[in-house]
Amino acid sequence: MLRSLIGALVGSEIDRRDGRGGLKGAAIGALAARAVTRMGPLGLLLGGGYVAKKAYDRHRDRQRGAPPRV
Repeated sequence: MLRSLIGALVGSEIDRRDGRGGLKGAAIGALAARAVTRMGPLGLLLGGGYVAKKAYDRHRDRQRGAPPRV
């Protein structure tokens, strides 16, 4: 279950950056999720840190009233 959540977050971030939906974000998200979970606790720590940083950056940008980052 954790792997599917990580894959979905990474895939949606790639699609958001790309500006188009599609298979690219889903494929890279699935590969990233597989790699993170195969690395064990270190991978989960790195993946969680990435997600937390993205959430913090978005929260900070909303507080400032800045336009969303691409």
